[in-house]
Amino acid sequence: MHRLLLALVLLLAACGDAGGDDAASAAERSSAAAATAPPAHETAVPSPQETSPQTAGDGCAHVIAGEIVWQGETATVSATVRSADTGWDKYADAWEVRAPGGEVLGVRELAHPHETEQPFTRSLSAVVIPDEISEVVLAAHDSVDGWCGDTLTLPVPDRQ
Repeated sequence: MHRLLLALVLLLAACGDAGGDDAASAAERSSAAAATAPPAHETAVPSPQETSPQTAGDGCAHVIAGEIVWQGETATVSATVRSADTGWDKYADAWEVRAPGGEVLGVRELAHPHETEQPFTRSLSAVVIPDEISEVVLAAHDSVDGWCGDTLTLPVPDRQ
């Protein structure tokens, strides 16, 4: 596998790669990406220090707006997501409601791409938000790039 990757990198370099990358640096980037990616069964939860503003042209899914509405003892949380959906090969496939410490309070799975509907808003009902939590963080997941986009911190409104 490594020989195939190296051969591909060398072929691209020989074809006049405009980025000026050589085979060694491309192989290093590939190895670094593989080493830092979490296993597919784990949910990576970036700390606030790891979450930084992203540019509009990146491949991440970004939470750009949100709302919390109490429905009795549970909340309905809505998130507006902007993502670089291209179809079934790459799309925003979920978003989460997190406590400030990173505990996941709810997950909204997104069952299909939204490449023609950007940004889009979806809701998650029956989210239990403990009384001691005064704010939550909304984060979106991209099927290819993972948890890399902008998150949104929302204050939890008083229960009515």
